[in-house]
Order: sequence, then structure tokens, then C-alpha cells
Amino acid sequence: MSELLFVAHRVPYPPNKGDKIRSYHALRHLAARHRVHLCAFFDDPADLAHEAVLSKMCASVRLIPLNVQVARLRSLAGLADGRPLGLPYYHDRQMRAHIESLARNRRLDHVFAFSSTMAQYVESLTGATRVLDMCDIDSDKWSQYAQRHRWPLSWIYRREGELLGKSEREYARIFDATLLASNNEADYLRRAAPESAHKVHAMRNGVDVEFFDPARAYQTPFPADHDAIVFTGAMDYWANGDAVTWFAHEVLPSILQRRASARFYIVGSNPSEAVRRLAELPGVTVTGSVPDVRPYLRHARAVAVPLRVARGIQNKVLEALAMARPLVASKAALEGLDHRPVPSVTLANEPAEFAAAVLATLERSAADATDTRGRQYVCDHYGWEATLGNLDAMFSRGAAVA
Repeated sequence: MSELLFVAHRVPYPPNKGDKIRSYHALRHLAARHRVHLCAFFDDPADLAHEAVLSKMCASVRLIPLNVQVARLRSLAGLADGRPLGLPYYHDRQMRAHIESLARNRRLDHVFAFSSTMAQYVESLTGATRVLDMCDIDSDKWSQYAQRHRWPLSWIYRREGELLGKSEREYARIFDATLLASNNEADYLRRAAPESAHKVHAMRNGVDVEFFDPARAYQTPFPADHDAIVFTGAMDYWANGDAVTWFAHEVLPSILQRRASARFYIVGSNPSEAVRRLAELPGVTVTGSVPDVRPYLRHARAVAVPLRVARGIQNKVLEALAMARPLVASKAALEGLDHRPVPSVTLANEPAEFAAAVLATLERSAADATDTRGRQYVCDHYGWEATLGNLDAMFSRGAAVA
């Protein structure tokens, strides 16, 4: 079997949030076909408990601690030397030394770098086929953040967007192949870096439809008299916090006026202080981390995805559809989906429009009913095995992929 180096900015396990879902499925797929050497950062000591699981998949595993406070101080160096702040944040001598040692002592045939922040460690490994999974166009995300914040954050975010955009174009030039999570994202980079367009590919996000199966028995987490409206996601992520704050303040009051039994459940780990305070509002429950999101989705009367800033395919959308639930979603939340129209989804953006769509969904839905159209949609278009097959072609062709 060929030797493959897999580098990631976070431990790719468990597959319970955004980037970890994508990185885990990529790792599992590659580990079945190559001898994989995994190098990843961890910023939570609890992540070390997953080393045993990862070691069963990989030929070697090296998890390196990332001190968040020190990393933040390092990132300030980017303000002085013109780099995007994310690069010095993830610059670590121990990580670099370990990767250099692997390159000296093993014949690395392939390299898979997960996220543009990790490209700095493997861009010089020219003897291997190098594939960079950017996932999303982060530069545009920062530019969107700039539009929704005041100075000085607006200036920092705008600067980050501009500098990261330059890095993304340069990495697209250097690597043998660059992956994005949707055709929209890939087209964006092709336009930004036309000289590298032939090396930019879409590898869609997927969903584990066997795990997210509405046919299984799930005990409801909701009181019988609640019409649950559910949002799922990591709640220390700014875009998620912005979405639920907007919904709780601008949309939910109108819903409660017409349907007193409605309750908005914010389901996700590490809620910020601002998100936790939303529980003080009428009709809002903030759960924090839960052992399993599936019961919340399965028994939701409606799933709300009111993202105002988003890039790529949203896992929360795919998971809700796989669980056969009706969604009300913003245009931004659906931007990354390549196949339209999306069944079981009502598009809404303005507060009154969103409230009316949720109320209509509550009227026609029932927690014990399933909407098989949405589930069939993700089964047809967003299964992991179909999308990950693209990796096999890239690595089997070697550097010819360029």
C-alpha cells in the first residue's frame, strides 16, 4: 500500500460537527486504501481519548497540543508581516519537526492537507502527490463577517479576507489538486485563480444516511405540549450564533403571537455567553452539548436554518433532510447545494417571511410524520461514498492530476 500523510488543524474525530464530519469521512476512506500517517492539532485534552480509535485506522497517529492563548498571540505576528492571521495561529515547531521527520524517514507517496491553514506544512513536499482540501472559500467568509461588524473588527476581517484570498490562489497554484465542498465554491476559486482552474475540483460534503435514519426509535426530548423548532450546530461558531440571535429576536416573537406552543431549541456544543442569554427570552431553550442530535431532529416539528453568513454545503441542512424533517432556510444556508430545487425546504430571508414560513410548516407537519422527499434527495446526491470516489482518481493518477 502507498504511504499517505494526512494533516488536519483539528482531530478528525468524532464526526459530530462541521469540519470534523468531512475530515473524518475523508480519513476513513483514505485509510482503507493507503497506509495513513495522521498529524493533527488538538486544543481540548478530551480529544486525546480518541487517539485509540484513530490508531485503528492509521499506520501512525501524532496529536499535537495547540495552546489557544499562545496561538492567539502568535497570530498577532501576522499583523506585522502581512500574513493572514490564521497561518501563524497554526504555525507550530513541533508539528513542523514531526512532518519533516516523517518525510525524511518514509517514502510519502501522497499528501492530503485538510484546510488551507495546514498547507504551510506540506507545500514543500514536491515528491508526493499533494491534495489540499480547502472545504470552503474562507476568504469570502471573512469578507462577509466584515460587513456585519463595526470597526476595528470590520477592518481586521476585511484584511483577513483579502490576504487569505491571496493565499488561497497561491496554494491552488502550488498543489496538484485543490478541493472545495461544492461546485459553487469550486467555481469561485476557478474565477479567482484562472491559471489553476484545471486543478480545482468539487468534492461535495455528504451525510451518513445510515446513521441519520428516521426509521430508528428515538425518545422525544421535548414536552408533549411543545411545537419544537430546532436549530443544530456548534454554538461557538460566530455564524451560528448570529443566526440564532437573529431568529430569537426578529422572528420568534411573531411566531409566538400566533402559536403559543412554539418553542425554539438551540441544540449544539459550547454556546457563547450571548447565546446562553437567549434562554432568558420567551420560548427559547439552549441545550448546550447533547449526546445525540438525532432525537432533536426526529421529533422537531420544523428545523430552522436562518444563516446570514455561510459558505459551502451546510451539514445541518443535510442531516435534517436525512432525518426526513421539514426545513425553513435562508438563501445563504442553501447556497452550496448543487441540485435544485431542494424538496422539503421552504426558502425565507426577511423576518416576517421567515415567521410565516415556520408557522405554515408547523401547521402542516407532525413530529411523528416523515417527509421522504428530502431524505431521498440526500440519498441520491449527498452520500459519502459517491463523493469520496474522486479522491481515488486523484491519487491513482499521481502528479498527472495537475
